[in-house]
Amino acid sequence: MRPQKKDYLPYFENYINLISENDVITALKTNHQSVLDFIESIPRQKLNYFYDENKWTVKQVINHIIDSERILGYRALRFARGDNQMNLSFDENLYAANANLTNTNIQLLTDEFDSVRLSNILLFKQLSEKELLLKGKMSTGEVNVLSVGYFICGHAQHHINTIKERYL
Repeated sequence: MRPQKKDYLPYFENYINLISENDVITALKTNHQSVLDFIESIPRQKLNYFYDENKWTVKQVINHIIDSERILGYRALRFARGDNQMNLSFDENLYAANANLTNTNIQLLTDEFDSVRLSNILLFKQLSEKELLLKGKMSTGEVNVLSVGYFICGHAQHHINTIKERYL
């Protein structure tokens, strides 16, 4: 089952539309392997490259995917457990600026993405259809758990596409 427009915020749509699978677990698994394969293919000399002033490096983009996935997985958990408290937004630029990636290599980032995604796959595997349809509050409106799962995949794919188009 795919998320319905009534179950997510308008800005989710571009991300969700990047994912063709009709099942969130399949989407998470397919995108997981796709992201891992892509990270492996990145030329190592491009990891600290940024294409314009004030733009993130490739390593920072990958770290952003991981940070976002971790936060979105937490949100999905909260919504699935019926936690109706407002979720705080996060400033991705602040996170990027404060992530010390100097001593981080691509294998560590790959392993971290792999672990976070596997954790989210396990979370979504144990959710019932009823739990997938539960909604939670974000600062800009309500979304359901299923749409968060698709957004996780689409967000990662969006940034992979950006790296391919602007960095490599």
